[in-house]
Amino acid sequence: MAGGAGSMRILIKGGKVVNDDFTQEADVYIENGVIQQVGKELMIPGGAKVIDASGKLVMPGGIDASVHLQENFMKAAIQDDFYSGTKAALLGGTTMVIGHVLPERDSSLLDAYERCRSLADTKACCDYALHMGVTWWGVKVRNEMESLVRERGVNSFQMFMAYKDTLMLRDNELFQALQTCKDIGAIPRIHAENGELVVEGAKEALDLGISGPEGIEISRPEELEAEATHRAITIANRAHCPVYLVNVSSMTAGDVIAAAKMQGKVVHAETTVAHAVLNGMHYYHQDWAHAAAHVMAPPLRLDPNTPNYLMGLLGSDTVNVVASDHRPFSTKQKAMGRDDFTKIPHGVAGVQDRMSVMWERGVVGGKMDENRFVAVTSSNAAKIYNLYPRKGRIIPGADADVIVWDPDATKTISVSSQVQGGDFNLYENLRCHGVPLVTISRGRLVCENGVFMCAEGSGKFYPMRTFPDFLYKKMVQREKCQTVRGVDRAPYSGDVAAVSNSTKKVELCLPDGDEPPARQGGGGGVTRHGGMRDLHESSFSLSGAQVDDHLPKRSSARILAPPGGRSSGIW
Repeated sequence: MAGGAGSMRILIKGGKVVNDDFTQEADVYIENGVIQQVGKELMIPGGAKVIDASGKLVMPGGIDASVHLQENFMKAAIQDDFYSGTKAALLGGTTMVIGHVLPERDSSLLDAYERCRSLADTKACCDYALHMGVTWWGVKVRNEMESLVRERGVNSFQMFMAYKDTLMLRDNELFQALQTCKDIGAIPRIHAENGELVVEGAKEALDLGISGPEGIEISRPEELEAEATHRAITIANRAHCPVYLVNVSSMTAGDVIAAAKMQGKVVHAETTVAHAVLNGMHYYHQDWAHAAAHVMAPPLRLDPNTPNYLMGLLGSDTVNVVASDHRPFSTKQKAMGRDDFTKIPHGVAGVQDRMSVMWERGVVGGKMDENRFVAVTSSNAAKIYNLYPRKGRIIPGADADVIVWDPDATKTISVSSQVQGGDFNLYENLRCHGVPLVTISRGRLVCENGVFMCAEGSGKFYPMRTFPDFLYKKMVQREKCQTVRGVDRAPYSGDVAAVSNSTKKVELCLPDGDEPPARQGGGGGVTRHGGMRDLHESSFSLSGAQVDDHLPKRSSARILAPPGGRSSGIW
């Protein structure tokens, strides 16, 4: 299957083709890994495999814009490599993933990229691309960013305002990194939390004796996310660079993003399935393992209205993309923080369940229609990362990444049946409508009715192009019409005052032979500040001799009519 899969001929008949902007009844013919025809009564050569999609939806395969595979994080190894992670993605209806490379502080971005490629190329089952983390700043980082964009097919860089002393960039470093992204046409992804105050909040919680998983919610309140979100947008605006905010988790951060978009700033945002479905009450569960399994950053929010609010932002295009941010750990790994919540590794699984959970809570829940579902799970990510329309759309000439989706079929999610890593599922026993019956990746039939038919390492790295129109077209036009210019005027030709910082000494004019009293602490003259009286110096002294002893005494005078009138006789 793997050897000749790219040349398979597949005809999908009788389904409804769903794109992000319209739905139509049409057949889809695939050959040589590409969609060749879309329409009714197609003329196709013989020998094609026919898939009956009557009563089903034919949609672009999902694009999961944030997964973490085969890396270490917070001193723990993630429980999925590029084989198991991409296999789980395909079984769930996702046909492309974008992974993360997070180099150690002060290490080479290029070396980290090459290590990740050597691991992924031999294991990935579907198309994949990579985000490169900018975990420190310097001339070397800037040069390597340019090299990654020009020669390695990377067009996005992940930056952190949290994780102090490991991943966090200071504001001036973030500004310079954003300027570099603008110059090379890359997409800056920013994790927005106030890293300094997160550290202080964690110390405060531990000092109060709070060491359990609830500490993550207590120490990282949503106001820290909202403040950092506003700061990230401001820094990006000053750098004249579009910005893409990730892991949006709160209503206040969503409001900041909505306000920035209303002001015309080029801001896009991504949330996760967990944040759009679950709330932070899980951190207060009596079972420590259950509570710890939900630890992520930013944390789930305590306000029970938050998930519905975030789902509404996805439905209204205020938040553009929903990702899994897949980073699974086992209960034993989470237990590294059994006595200190700051040592619990941050991350949850979700790459396999993302599409079905979003259909259940988004479409079945009435927050979005099928077209918007395609937008937030596939098309918008394709547009933002410059993959569109080869990815994220069913049209002739596009890559044959297609799923046949049964909107009426149901499945119950369980850790016992999952392929993705980890020993806990956030959505345990959730009954979901919406199941991928068939998954086609680059023209290869890789999943059919739950049966996986794809060889390890058959996926490919997908290089991404820079300057995506979806982000940069507006920025380029804005720079043309909003260029800052100085005022053209004649130079100033008048006098310029001399600047002097010296203190001027003024001698008292005294009659001949009189010496001014010595100032306490030495010096024969009396220091005066030019043009004003020194109020620190008094003419009164207890020594007997007074400053004005040399002046003639006036005779006394009776005041007959003092100001305000004569005093009353009673006094």
